[in-house]
Amino acid sequence: MLKNKLFLISISMLIVIALILSASLLLWNYMGEKDNASTDPNQKAQSSVADVKEKKKTAEQIEALTVEVKELTTNLADKDKVVRVSFSFELENSKTKKEFEHLSFKVKNIIIQTLADSTVDQIKGAKGQDAMLATLMNKINPILSEGKLKQIYITDWILQ
Repeated sequence: MLKNKLFLISISMLIVIALILSASLLLWNYMGEKDNASTDPNQKAQSSVADVKEKKKTAEQIEALTVEVKELTTNLADKDKVVRVSFSFELENSKTKKEFEHLSFKVKNIIIQTLADSTVDQIKGAKGQDAMLATLMNKINPILSEGKLKQIYITDWILQ
């Protein structure tokens, strides 16, 4: 009699544990799909700036929120290939611009590392440049705590 009760209790405990593990696994998969729904860098870049509210700004206001990084030259992943590039970064607000300027060494490092890991085929043409800009936006936005990077513009591009 006591053995039967002990057996039933242990079977019940195993069933409860199995149900909890199953529910946890389903919840984990559901949450993982939401977080990893987009692996496309362009979509990630768009979602990272989705909460930036767009107001019509004058050219002077845009210029006041823009930081230039001029003439970065680095080797590409391809042997004997070099790129010299300049960027303009449009930021959300003046606090973000100030923070961005203070972190310019990190931004330059991110740009150089991203380009150094890229091949000519990955960055050539408009699609390649768009993908590279999206990757840069995804890497730079997390280091900014005062706001977001809204847009990156390529202002000079020489690929040799």
